Amino acid sequence: MLTMSFVAVLWLIKLAETMFDLNLIQYGTYPRRLEGLTGVFFTPLLHGSWYHLFANSAPIAVLGTSLLYVYRRSAKVVIPVIYLGSSLMVWVFARSAYHIGASGLSFGLMFFLFTIGVLRWDRKAIALSLMVFFLYGGMILGVFPGNPGVSFESHFFGALIGIVLAFLLKHQDPAPPEKRYSWETEPGAVGEDDAFSGERWNMKE
Repeated sequence: MLTMSFVAVLWLIKLAETMFDLNLIQYGTYPRRLEGLTGVFFTPLLHGSWYHLFANSAPIAVLGTSLLYVYRRSAKVVIPVIYLGSSLMVWVFARSAYHIGASGLSFGLMFFLFTIGVLRWDRKAIALSLMVFFLYGGMILGVFPGNPGVSFESHFFGALIGIVLAFLLKHQDPAPPEKRYSWETEPGAVGEDDAFSGERWNMKE
């Protein structure tokens, strides 16, 4: 619900910009200019075109919902840090131009979910990691320079922050309970340790 509400806000902003013939690009992040620093807060809310908005909406909806469902504790850190951190890194290091769009957020979420799944290696984490890679693995190429009109810096720094957070927060959320089968709890059932215990079977070397 929270993720879909955020996506709805993005569409409402773009709709208002179109209806009232507004140009909000000056509220984006402009590196190393003091007035461009306000874009750290507004950059993810602004998009250059409807296509740009659509390209970010689906990943944010899917990845954001997955994050909130599987890693609830981590999400309280991951979302604000990626949201603000990717734009702040752009302000410090990126090319001198206005940078707008929620790509830093979507890339950060994708790389966080994939990386933490590899690090935790429990069933739910692995399944989500594979799903993320299957759906959005092509985003990896976006961290490299390509189209001059695309802020690959936002992609790169979002991805970098997502990876770092995955390492820092890999134990933040509890692992899912280990599944036990009915035969493991039946009276007289023999576990692996018992079955191969030299003492139980009087085995001698």
